[in-house]
Amino acid sequence: MSIKEHPPQQHVPVLLDATLDLLQPKAGETYLDLTAGYGGHASAVLAKTGNYNGSVLVDRDDNAIKALSPLHEKGAQLIHGDFSKASEELVDAKAKFDMIMVDLGVSSPQLDQSERGFSFTNEGPLDMRMDRRQSLSATTLVNKASAQELARIITEYGEEPRASAQRIAAAIVRNRPLETTAQLANLVAKTHRGKWTKTHPATRTFQALRIAVNDELGQVQAMLERLPKLLNQGGRVVVISFHSLEDRLVKRSFKEQFDAGLEAELMSLTRKPLSGDIYDVHNPRARSAKLRAAVKK
Repeated sequence: MSIKEHPPQQHVPVLLDATLDLLQPKAGETYLDLTAGYGGHASAVLAKTGNYNGSVLVDRDDNAIKALSPLHEKGAQLIHGDFSKASEELVDAKAKFDMIMVDLGVSSPQLDQSERGFSFTNEGPLDMRMDRRQSLSATTLVNKASAQELARIITEYGEEPRASAQRIAAAIVRNRPLETTAQLANLVAKTHRGKWTKTHPATRTFQALRIAVNDELGQVQAMLERLPKLLNQGGRVVVISFHSLEDRLVKRSFKEQFDAGLEAELMSLTRKPLSGDIYDVHNPRARSAKLRAAVKK
C-alpha cells in the first residue's frame, strides 16, 4: 500500500474537554488552529461557533491537509505550511482571532504509519519529516552529521545524559549507513548500559532527531512571540506540549508576558499546567501532555 493509499487512522484529540472549557467557543467567534492535524480540536470548536469562514487551519503534513478537506468545504481556510511561517504571514496580514489552538504533539496517524519513520514500533524508513516537501530527513542527519553534532542533538533535544549520547553517536557513525527505524533502534539499544523495562532506550534519540529534522523548538519560539499579535482583545489561546523542552518555552513565554505588569498583553488562565495523565486519563497519547492557556487583556 502506498502512502497516498494509506487509510486515515483514528486520532483522538488530546485534552479536548479541557481545551473547550478554556477556549469557551461562542457562536460567530473566529478560530485559528496552528496545528490542525486531523481536525479533532478544530471540529469540536467549529461545531460550537459555526463560523467556518472566519477560521484558519494550518498544518505542514500533506495527509492532514487532505483530512481537513471537510472543514475546508464548509468554509474554513487551509494553509499547508509550518506554524511559524503561517503565524508570520497572518501577523503581516493583520489577521486577528478570538481563539487560537496549538497542539505540539505528533498526531496518531503520523506515529502509526511506519512509512513516516517517527516510531520504531513498526519498521520503516528513517524519515521523520512532518512536511515531506523539505529535503532534510532523519536519514540525512543520521548518515551525514558528525559524531559531535549527533551527540549534541541527542543531548540537547533528547535530554540524554552526555556520556550516553556520545556512545550512541559513536555507534551510529561506526555502523553507517542506517536506513530504517529498526536498525537505529536496535543499535541504540545495544549501547544501553543496565536494564530497561517500560521505556525503550532509543526513545530519547528518536525524539531528538525528530525535533532537529523539523526545527521544532525554533518554530515554537518564533510562533509564541507572535501569539499576542494574533489575538483579539479577550481572545483565548491554548498550547499543549508533550515534552519538557516545549513546555519550558511555553512557560517562559507566558511568564514574560505576565511579568510585564501593566504592559502585559496576556493573562494566565492556568496557574499550573493541566496534565494529560490527570485530565485525560482514557487517552494513552495524553499521558505526557501539558496544557497552558492565556487570555489577551
